[in-house]
Amino acid sequence: MSETGIKEFIGVLELEAKAIGDAAARFGRQTGTHPVTQAVELLTRSLDRGGKIVVTGMGKSGKVAQKISATLSSTGSPSTYLHPSEALHGDLGMVTPADAVLALSHTGNTEDLLRLIPAFKSLRIPIIGLGGNAQSPLARACEVWLDGSVEQEACPHNLAPTASTTLALAIGDALAVSLMKVRGFEAADFAKNHPGGSLGRRLNLRVADLLHDATQIPILPPDASIERVIDASSQYRLGAVLIATADHQLLGIITDGDLRRALKHKERFFQLTARDVMTAQPITISPEDLAYDALEKMEKRSSQIKELPVVDSQHKIVGLVRIHDLLKFF
Repeated sequence: MSETGIKEFIGVLELEAKAIGDAAARFGRQTGTHPVTQAVELLTRSLDRGGKIVVTGMGKSGKVAQKISATLSSTGSPSTYLHPSEALHGDLGMVTPADAVLALSHTGNTEDLLRLIPAFKSLRIPIIGLGGNAQSPLARACEVWLDGSVEQEACPHNLAPTASTTLALAIGDALAVSLMKVRGFEAADFAKNHPGGSLGRRLNLRVADLLHDATQIPILPPDASIERVIDASSQYRLGAVLIATADHQLLGIITDGDLRRALKHKERFFQLTARDVMTAQPITISPEDLAYDALEKMEKRSSQIKELPVVDSQHKIVGLVRIHDLLKFF
């Protein structure tokens, strides 16, 4: 890419970032009854009575509307996208009196969208508008107008929707997050809506799903000889041996690294016992903890650990989880 092309590329990012920054400042300066407060209250009222948020728009605004609707649904605010033209030919039947409408149009003059307004009005549902023209027919028809105006588009001809659609998308995200906060939507609720993919695994996969249980790992008493420790480590090949009492109360862990360090004792090496080599009171995790939290606990340290004992509330050994097992899923 030429130097001119790189400059244009960076210029677009800067212009669109400025559009969002300008909007944030504009919303921050507004006094009196704030449109964002009004919008969130109207949307919350509809959701609380069992309704949904109907997001609608044409063209590029329609694409943005679809993404906003998806974000709302995934963050606990049931939503659907309604195509204005399809709505005029029957899809309007999905809209109920319990719903609220979020209508996107940068010009505020989109014909098919304006033709839907009487139908929304007849259902007595609130209409929140988002666009760049506060004097437009759409703005005048709405209970609340969210100002999505921009100084210019990133398009060199100031024609293709670019900065305006980026801003509309950002305002939609801000609405979704505001509704999450107001409605008390927590991480556990988020997990229910995201069972699949890496995000689903991060929110749902538990340590219990990935651990090597107590029957599959080497567990030795503290007086075990170093020969027994080496034999157990070689047999199971998990990178660690757990040291415990007779009733499986965890006392310590011996990793392959611990064994290598113990070799510094040279001729005394074979006189050592498990107690001499083990790391006492090692970091542990519960089988009910999220697997992703286990990975964080292992990685976010000055010295990374590769094996983590899994214990119950009585500090008895349940199993062992390895960083290699976790990295397969994240």
